[in-house]
Amino acid sequence: MIQPRPFSLDIGSAPESAAQFDHRLERRLSSLRGQFSDAQAFAEKMAQGDPVAYEVLEILRPEEQGELLSGLSIVHPGKVGREYFMTKGHFHSVRATAEIYYCLRGQGCMVMENESGDWDVQQFLPGRVVYVAPGWAHRSVNTSPTESLMTFFVYPAHAGHDYATIERNGFRKLVVDDNGSPTIIDNPRWSAGARTHV
Repeated sequence: MIQPRPFSLDIGSAPESAAQFDHRLERRLSSLRGQFSDAQAFAEKMAQGDPVAYEVLEILRPEEQGELLSGLSIVHPGKVGREYFMTKGHFHSVRATAEIYYCLRGQGCMVMENESGDWDVQQFLPGRVVYVAPGWAHRSVNTSPTESLMTFFVYPAHAGHDYATIERNGFRKLVVDDNGSPTIIDNPRWSAGARTHV
């Protein structure tokens, strides 16, 4: 049983300092099947292997109200067709819970949407904080061609994760490489539409 206890964490250190964390989760590209719009590009990428798309390093705490869960998210560089490597993305099972991300290194963006149809995309740069409001699904996207995107996250321990809604529908917006520029487009699984440069 995990006991409530104080702790400190050196988040300025390299990701190799994984000994500070209690749990390491690796998500390979295969876990994102159905999330990329170009199915042929996904099949071609998978034919070359099943690379690690991202990792999550976590500090384990009691999953109860009053506690906070925290850790590092590390999204590796790569693309499937024009789409960048990204996390699966999720709502919190307890919708009325928020999350904070602090970018440590790399560059990318946080794609967000709520169930009312609102959406937002915020840029990640080192030293920048992104606040995910209650009720908003969120997904990290690494737009760097060479560097991993590393963020420190904190959220209420009782929040839980709802991956199924995103696995079913995807996000309304995708971030793609448009001649070297990260660009927001409508997800064709939702509708076609205008482009906006990040």
